[in-house]
Amino acid sequence: MEGGRLKPAQLYESLNSRLRCTLCERRCEIPENKRGFCGVRVNLSGKLYTLTYGNISAVEPRPIEIKPFYHFYPASEAITFSTWGCNFSCMWCQNWHLSQSRPPEGEGNYIPPKEMLRMALTSRVQGTCASFNEPTLLFEYCLDLFPIAKEKGLYNTFVSNGYMSVNALRRLTEVGLDAINIDMKGNNEVYRRYCSGAEASVVWRNIKLAKKLGLHVEVVNLVVTGVNDSEEDVGYVIENHLRYAGEETPLHFTRYHPAYKFEAPPTSIATLEMAYEKAKHAGVLYPYLGNVPDHRYENTYCHACGKLLIRRRSYRVLGYSITKEKRCPQCGAEIPIVGEYCGQKK
Repeated sequence: MEGGRLKPAQLYESLNSRLRCTLCERRCEIPENKRGFCGVRVNLSGKLYTLTYGNISAVEPRPIEIKPFYHFYPASEAITFSTWGCNFSCMWCQNWHLSQSRPPEGEGNYIPPKEMLRMALTSRVQGTCASFNEPTLLFEYCLDLFPIAKEKGLYNTFVSNGYMSVNALRRLTEVGLDAINIDMKGNNEVYRRYCSGAEASVVWRNIKLAKKLGLHVEVVNLVVTGVNDSEEDVGYVIENHLRYAGEETPLHFTRYHPAYKFEAPPTSIATLEMAYEKAKHAGVLYPYLGNVPDHRYENTYCHACGKLLIRRRSYRVLGYSITKEKRCPQCGAEIPIVGEYCGQKK
């Protein structure tokens, strides 16, 4: 069987000759010897197995800002890892060579959780991050990795499309997930047309649940030319962000570039600035622009007095002036930052 070390999967139920996978909200009904939509969970003799446990497609230390997390352990680094497959099939995916591929034959690049932890500690990073492809497909692996990482004082993070089941999100939180960055694609039409019939309401539900569970949450909206870049589309994201995530939750409007099967031109800077200003006017305290190096809207400003608090260039923190008490040094307003600043004072 291809896909590395076969490992019994969790979160599924029997339906006579089929199995219903309950890891994500696709809830695939999988016949014997077949796989679900993601291509990495297989029904073998009436039991569900994952093909991605420890089957790592990429691993390296990366700055937390690149995820992006702008309000979580600023200037820290996380050992960032991925596997194969995805429960979406976005036409503009930057990491399509991982997300749209099935696990390679044989064991692949097998890295057990204890070895991943050793790599993190050797690299002197502050945390772990499952990213690049959809991290929900590493569910069983993260159930084993996150607790031992927490024991060593590391944080654990996800960069996700937010389409996991409620049970999956709860379980991940219970074993040590600390923060999640969720990619909100747009309205229901965007999900139906470009995400293989998925539903936007599931993602908003999980954003709200993640906040309720005590996770640090940041939301990304990749603004894709001709897909979700109208004022109406942007307004939909902002309105629901305030409703489900809240005004203090960072909202990143990220610039799209052509990739995979999508060739529309890059998002215009004017469109991104419109999104930022519209969010700010609506009451989002911390909107940001992404993939626009050197833009002033990459920075963090005090929501109360407007003072520049964190100066950035892309994923690099160039200046940090928030006090140890997580307050603005000018007006004293409380700034919602999780964790300590991990960079050099400038």
